[in-house]
This record gives sequence, structure tokens and C-alpha cells, in this order.
Amino acid sequence: MPAIARESLMTLEAYARERNQFRSRVIAHKRQRTLHLGEHVTLLFEDELTMRYQVQEMLRIERIFEEEGIQDELDTYNPLIPDGTNWKATLLIEYEDLVERARMLGRLKGVETALWLQVAGHGKVHPIADEDLERQNETKTSTVHFLRFELTDPMIASLRAGAPLSAGIDHHAYHAEVAAVPEPLRQSLLTDLA
Repeated sequence: MPAIARESLMTLEAYARERNQFRSRVIAHKRQRTLHLGEHVTLLFEDELTMRYQVQEMLRIERIFEEEGIQDELDTYNPLIPDGTNWKATLLIEYEDLVERARMLGRLKGVETALWLQVAGHGKVHPIADEDLERQNETKTSTVHFLRFELTDPMIASLRAGAPLSAGIDHHAYHAEVAAVPEPLRQSLLTDLA
């Protein structure tokens, strides 16, 4: 996947005009790239479109129009675009009740690396997590983690040949498994691979 180039971004004025339509398109796209693992963990697989939306939104919210600020946003979000041999995802831990959330964030330390994806016929792939910064401390984990799943050439070939993809979490405080990710998601993830 190519990085988002500075010249491909909309100006603040153009984005203001296009935002509603662009946002609707991205929301529909994100739905197709979302995987729920049990009731409280969600994986959102990122790609060029989801990151382009994030950059445009940050520029809009922060009213950034100077080249240095724009480049800073690109430098932050371009690394979250898959590069052809991997998938990149945002892991969201979601508990509505604040007391339960606080308790579970303490129990779920390490959940980001207990997560796995598996192409049928191959071993489980555990993610490389939070390459940008540490997202947990001695007492709890974060509600958001950034993950990178590296795939081998044989895994990619199997996926292209139609092999199912499963996912799960094997953590002492949380277990979930999806025997086969929905086909629209599997097809969308194939577009991330060179």
C-alpha cells in the first residue's frame, strides 16, 4: 500500500465541502473491516482509506494548514497503513460500565499479544503491538492498541487460493474465537497484500 502523499490531501475548504459524503463512505468501509472478538474486544483493520480519513479529520479538528503540521500528521498515520506483507489494526477494548472497565483493564494486561490470526493450514500469527509507544503500565492496559500482523508468503498464497482466516484471543481473563472471519472482511484484507 502506498503512503498518503501530501499533494493527495484535500485542503481544509475542500474537505469541509466533501466531509459528509467522504465520512459516509469511510464508515461503510470500516464496517466491512471490523471484527468483533467476543462482547468487549473489536479489531478495526486499517488501510489507506481509514488513515486518509484520520489525517483529514485531524487537520480539520486542529485547523492545521501549515506544511510542517500536515507532515507531522502524515508521519503519525502513514505507518498504520499495511505495506503489502502485513495487516495493521486498531484493537479496541470496550466496556460501557466505568467500574467494570477499570477492573478489566487491570486484568487484561498483555491482551494485545494474546490475540491471534490464523490462515487455515498455517500457524497462528500474534501481532507486534504498540510500536509507537507503550500503552500499558504496571497496573493496567490501555483501551486502544495498534497492532501489526506479519504474514509469510505461503500464508498469503493460501489466502489468495481461498483459505479461511480465523481469529481469537487466548488470555487468562478473556477468551474469544471466530472460526472463520466473514468473507467480505477476508476479501477486503486480501487487498492489503502485495
